[in-house]
This record gives sequence, C-alpha cells and structure tokens, in this order.
Amino acid sequence: MNIASYIDHTILKPTTLLKDIEKLCNEAKQYGFAAVCVPPNFVKKAKALTANSAVKVATVIGFPFGYSAVEAKIAEILLAIVDGADELDVVINISAVKNSDWEYLANEINHIMPIVKQKNKGIKIIIESGVLTDDEIIKCCELYGAAGIDYLKTSTGYAEKGATVEAVRLFKQYLPAHVQIKASGGIREYTFAKQLVDAGATRLGCSAGVAIVNGTPVAEKGY
Repeated sequence: MNIASYIDHTILKPTTLLKDIEKLCNEAKQYGFAAVCVPPNFVKKAKALTANSAVKVATVIGFPFGYSAVEAKIAEILLAIVDGADELDVVINISAVKNSDWEYLANEINHIMPIVKQKNKGIKIIIESGVLTDDEIIKCCELYGAAGIDYLKTSTGYAEKGATVEAVRLFKQYLPAHVQIKASGGIREYTFAKQLVDAGATRLGCSAGVAIVNGTPVAEKGY
C-alpha cells in the first residue's frame, strides 16, 4: 500500500513558524503526500511552495472548536479561497450536536455548501467523533451525507480522543457511497494508519506523515 498518497501532511499548532511550513511543503512534494493542511494565515505561502506539484493545499475553518458564527466561517472560507486553498476542513458546531440542534447544523451547512461548490473547492466536514455518541455520529452521517460534502472527517486532533477504527467503520456504514472519509487525530504509526484505510478511510490527517512512511517511532502527541 502506498500510504503516502492517503496523507494530508499537517501542521496546525499555534506556534507554527514559516520554516515549519517550508519543511512541510518540501516533505509533501518529496514523499508524494495528497495535501498539506496548514493554518489559514499560511495558505498563500503553502500554495506558492507547492506550485507545479500534485500536492493540494488544505486549511481549517472554525478550528478547533467549531462554535464561531456561520458568518465568521463563511468569511474564513472566502479568504482561504482567495489565498488559493484547494480544500477546506470545516469544524461543525459541536455544541449544537451535543444539544441536538440539528436545525442549526442544517442551516450552517446549507449556507456553506453553495459558496464552496461555486468555487469548485473540496470540503471536509469535521465532526469530532471522539466526543460524540454513535447515535450522534450516525445523524451527522445522514445530515452531511445528504448535503453533498466531499469528506466526513473524524477529528481536529485537539479532543481527548482522535481517530478510531470503530468511528471510521461507522462512517462507512452510514455515509452515502460518494462521500469519502478522512481519519485524523493521533495517527502516528503505519500499522494504525493502515487499519484506518482498511476500515474505509481515503485520507489521513497527520503531522507524523514522514515517520509513518518511514516506519519511525513518534513519541509526542501530534495532529
């Protein structure tokens, strides 16, 4: 398995430096990763660094907690698109899920989708599966599957619990066939990465992409 082709090579820590972005993009080109995922303020630089390569540039919206207003998320999306983002990883309002406010969530995604699709960009919806019940995950699969998103994504990497094989299997069971799955959060070695792919993930968000490909142990918690 060419695990590199599944990886969104990611750095989203608040202390990210320009040299970190340069290293990330160079590694993505070297190893053939699917994309780099960077903070919004580095999108323009990442786009320049990955020019003339197959590496896509992704960024995050409403990150990491998802409770910013819909209008704020739309502003972030528009700015990211202007800066050259190919894919948008949008955190939903997780508090709304926990309060069963599905009307709010439907309104949120219904305002976001036309903008993203009009610009022909990819959208990944992050639901933070580690803090949700199975029933809440299933309802998210139904809501966002019907909305026409490109990927449903497990985690931000900031919750206690990140990606799990069980969550990916649940996604696979309840999502429409056209919606892909991105697993992220706590993926630090090849065996686990392969288990997630085998369960149905078609993208992996991780900061340890090089270590995963090379089979090198990673001690610290990473996105």
